[in-house]
Amino acid sequence: MTDSPKIVLASASPRRVELLRSAGISVSVRPSNIEESPFPDETPEAHAVRLARDKARDVASPDTGRFFIGADTIVVCGDEIMGKPRYAADAERMLRRLSGAVHRVITGYAVIDVASSREITEAVSTMVFFKELRDEEIRSYIASGCPFDKAGAYAIQGDAAHMIRKIEGSYTNVVGLPLCEVVEALHTLGALD
Repeated sequence: MTDSPKIVLASASPRRVELLRSAGISVSVRPSNIEESPFPDETPEAHAVRLARDKARDVASPDTGRFFIGADTIVVCGDEIMGKPRYAADAERMLRRLSGAVHRVITGYAVIDVASSREITEAVSTMVFFKELRDEEIRSYIASGCPFDKAGAYAIQGDAAHMIRKIEGSYTNVVGLPLCEVVEALHTLGALD
């Protein structure tokens, strides 16, 4: 192995890097560019875990690190898996669907140890309760540009915090990485001894 950091995050998400650093974990970033379309009849949990595993495996190399973390966060409202909106009308549609409703945020994660070929994967789910959104709130939020790199068109840690009445489950999961579970996986694999 080279002098590269031993823990590599297969994501360009600044939120995930920030969460890991808040736990005292230094990571290098090596984004994956895998295709993120769901398979037919794939459950949301299986979809999120598959993508997380594929992302970690895509960048895993003993030349760049030993432990690789992949993650994928999706928003599920009813039977719809909501990805990142492509344009303003898509963001508006998503926010109107979430308005006054309860939905799930599911993050699949994978932690891979390339030295031992061991992997830990899991999907973590959090229930999010949105208030009824006023038209001007939706328009203003879309105009801010915030929805466009967020699953479900919102970020709990940002300008959308006022839209959320409560959550049941992991807050960091909604941000994009179930930190407690990922830290435990890193400990289990020996990355944080």
